[in-house]
Amino acid sequence: MASLVDGFGRSFPYLRLSLTEACNFRCSYCLPDGYRANGRPTFLEQDEIRRLLRGFAGLGMRKVRLTGGEPSLRKDLPEIIAIAAGTPGVRKVALTTNGCLLLKKARQWREAGLTALNVSVDSLDAARFQAITGHDRFQDVIDGVELALGLGFDSVKLNAVLLRGLNDDALPQWLDYLRERDVSVRFIELMRTGDNKDYFERHHVRAETLRQQLLDAGWTLVPRAADAGPALEFRRPDYRGRIGIIAPYSKDFCSGCNRLRVTARGDLRLCLFGEFGIPLRPLLQSDDDHEALMGRIATQLGLKAAGHGLHQGNSGITPHLASIGG
Repeated sequence: MASLVDGFGRSFPYLRLSLTEACNFRCSYCLPDGYRANGRPTFLEQDEIRRLLRGFAGLGMRKVRLTGGEPSLRKDLPEIIAIAAGTPGVRKVALTTNGCLLLKKARQWREAGLTALNVSVDSLDAARFQAITGHDRFQDVIDGVELALGLGFDSVKLNAVLLRGLNDDALPQWLDYLRERDVSVRFIELMRTGDNKDYFERHHVRAETLRQQLLDAGWTLVPRAADAGPALEFRRPDYRGRIGIIAPYSKDFCSGCNRLRVTARGDLRLCLFGEFGIPLRPLLQSDDDHEALMGRIATQLGLKAAGHGLHQGNSGITPHLASIGG
């Protein structure tokens, strides 16, 4: 039977599924002018999502992450979570969110079957948070995180994009936050996309610098699980929390790739920064196309490249991260 293995021997038990391109934040590194609808066809509907996940699970996908844009803008998010959790073979259902509705909805998402939660928190300082995201919602987001920590999720993680001159001096504040909280913060190196060249040149800082700071301070690297994301995670015995680093410009970043992506309109992306998408939506209209769907996914996986072209300044067809879910 076909499986999710590429020509370089990498396996892909992890799918990132975007539910929408829309986002209500205006993060300076992603959508500084806000989301603008382009009138193209609508995003995947529940039956299409059910068929898609069944196809990937039939090939060995065991973890699905629901992303956006901002996935909580979909009013049917609880139903989609339940579809993912009820897909045979799927063991983990994660969500990445900006946290705008976390305080109101986290309990409902957990009851629907969500097992893991990632929340974007680019700063623990309210003023900086507003400057980066374009919204004065810091307290709502951080209160939502505190609520989520008591709901029994397998993991709660916070994502912070490293930005020179904006938040790259905040490690001491994060360490205070992590000392008594069972949460992981992941620092993500700013990535070049199709529309952020000037911003990237102003604010990019190498994640390797932070990695060395952690090692010098006594943090140790934790072994990576087979279905984990791309973060290198560090622990220290006197801290309940953990620190992760996502460094897409590191020399060995792509060798451990274990995830595929599907856009909100049903295109398979073999790489976040790939040059093309493979339309799966025509095979999501009927249960009768299940075998054909699995065949297309498995065949296209053979085209996956060894790595991205970020080092050469090539970000592929990704205009900004909201378009594919990061």
